[in-house]
Amino acid sequence: MSKTIYIKLKSSSIKAGPFKVTNAQNGDVIDALVTKNELIAGRGYSVANDVTIVSIESLGKCKNKRNFPVGTVYPTEIASTKFVPSSNACIWRHLKNPVVYNYFYNNIEPYIIEYPFAYQFQDEILQNVKDYSKVYRYIRDIDFVSDECDKVEIDNYWFNKAIVYNGQQSSGILELVPKPINNLSAYLKYPIYNTDSKTITYTKSDNFYQYNTFWSLVKDKSVPLFVRSCESLSIDKIINQFNMNYTTMSFKKDTFRAKDLKIRHILDNNSEIHIVSQFILGVSQISYK
Repeated sequence: MSKTIYIKLKSSSIKAGPFKVTNAQNGDVIDALVTKNELIAGRGYSVANDVTIVSIESLGKCKNKRNFPVGTVYPTEIASTKFVPSSNACIWRHLKNPVVYNYFYNNIEPYIIEYPFAYQFQDEILQNVKDYSKVYRYIRDIDFVSDECDKVEIDNYWFNKAIVYNGQQSSGILELVPKPINNLSAYLKYPIYNTDSKTITYTKSDNFYQYNTFWSLVKDKSVPLFVRSCESLSIDKIINQFNMNYTTMSFKKDTFRAKDLKIRHILDNNSEIHIVSQFILGVSQISYK
């Protein structure tokens, strides 16, 4: 025997969702992925007749899980139920773990640093990027407190993304990976063209992190290069992916040529390294025309 249950969301935090709905008694999945808007409108499910408790779990950054008993509700009550967003704050204790950095509320948050360059009278062409940063990994102390002595400087981790742009040109998202050592066949696979990014390699030589496989991927210069992020007010802008062309572009590689330039480095896939950014060099040459 089966019965139909109807789930309608009355209240949740702004960043809650998407959700997973399960039978709280035996863990059977009723709906593996349902959006907040779908639950606000109301969603019906056919379940076994012995289901008496349903579990709803938020899978996004705002993680939460609650159990709800299955009861009888009249259609008029469902129709009159209005969704009310909740903005209750929660307490988070920072600096509790001395070996993590850009990690807040159980999530890795991006560490972003952007460098502006201004040239002289002539336009200049960017040739490569050299960044002088020190990357540390801290060792867990027996007392679990911060200790400046318990750290090592490493070479195989750095920023994992970069964006090179000016007023009319943009490299799109550059995924940065270490250059394969003593493996020519693996190295020749790069650059790798992804759906929404391009993967290139970087090297570390003479304490400089370096990369140079970039060119402008802009489809239409009359369309904005960036858009606002609806995820967080701390992120000022994100790439307008609809205006980026992540293909080989064998005969249309547009070099970065202007009187100004900006280089944005992003770390959003690791929280256990400490990057001390010091200075950056945008190696360029004067472009005569």
